[in-house]
Amino acid sequence: MTKTGADYAWFEDDFPDIAEAYCFTLVRGLSPAELMSRLEGRPEAPLQGIAAVVDAAFVQYDPGEDRQLVAMTTVDDWTLLIEPNGYLGVTEEQALPASAGANWVSHFVNINGVGTFLWAEDQVLRLCFDPMFPEDRWGTEPDGLLDVMRRIGFHFDDDDPEKDLSSPAAFALAEHLTGAALTPALLQDTTFTCATVKASGTCG
Repeated sequence: MTKTGADYAWFEDDFPDIAEAYCFTLVRGLSPAELMSRLEGRPEAPLQGIAAVVDAAFVQYDPGEDRQLVAMTTVDDWTLLIEPNGYLGVTEEQALPASAGANWVSHFVNINGVGTFLWAEDQVLRLCFDPMFPEDRWGTEPDGLLDVMRRIGFHFDDDDPEKDLSSPAAFALAEHLTGAALTPALLQDTTFTCATVKASGTCG
């Protein structure tokens, strides 16, 4: 059964520090080490729990360079890449080349509520849209998931919803595409492999 945005409401409630600005990317076909090689990552010490990752993300690793911390783990057959306050995963110029031979599902939101959902396969952009404005979609399959998106809880009507679930809905859509479920325990208890990558920018 497809999960809905309401099933991921816990993320904003339980993890407010990262919920205001993040990028979550799931990649099938690349191990964490292979993904970091493509992104020219430099290994850093592992960190346990997303709170430690968020704290470390605001440390200046290389004073002379613009680099950002990313955290990785595996979820089923997928590599999960987490960027606190970054958006490399939804930057087409970086995500599409990195998706060669792989399936890439990423979603981002910044402190201003601007967001992006991106799905690519083997360097082909299948679907991209802002979760707050799902009626404006592009890619090779802009309408392929329309029914699923409605069931998940993306809001297409002119009337404003009682509660904005666009960000949680992005998590639900990512799970629908990947089969990889994110849980509070995974974020709290995982010892993440960490690295720094050349920053795509900061969000917000």
